[in-house]
Amino acid sequence: MDEVEYDVTKARQKKAKVGSFRINPDGTQERRKIPLVQSEAFLVDLLDNVCERMNDYQLKEDPVTKEKTFTRYAPRKGDKVYKEFKKFYFYSDAYRPLKFACETIIEEYEDEIFALIAQEARSLADRLCSEKSGLCGTPANHTEP
Repeated sequence: MDEVEYDVTKARQKKAKVGSFRINPDGTQERRKIPLVQSEAFLVDLLDNVCERMNDYQLKEDPVTKEKTFTRYAPRKGDKVYKEFKKFYFYSDAYRPLKFACETIIEEYEDEIFALIAQEARSLADRLCSEKSGLCGTPANHTEP
């Protein structure tokens, strides 16, 4: 959900043209601009592709609590070091369970995710986790380092 929230936050300032492809008798088309995050095409594309980025995470274990968490280690496309980072090839099967979990959650809770985005909700991970899906008992702090 951190990946979804990142993309939604980036897209909040952008607009998308929507409307009919019909041509009116006067030769015009009814087209209007809406916020990109309200575009169904944007949201479907986002949810279809977000799980591909799970290989940008690595499994870490807290030395004290022994709690295992996935943490993002790769820079994002807009970051200054992104070009240099992409010159290296990283591959690990460790992210596969995370990718599978991502795909399962997206598939099962797609409507709830769309609803949270439409409400312009913040902390999507916490809200989906505790309020919409019941996957977590209490809201956790889902932040990236």
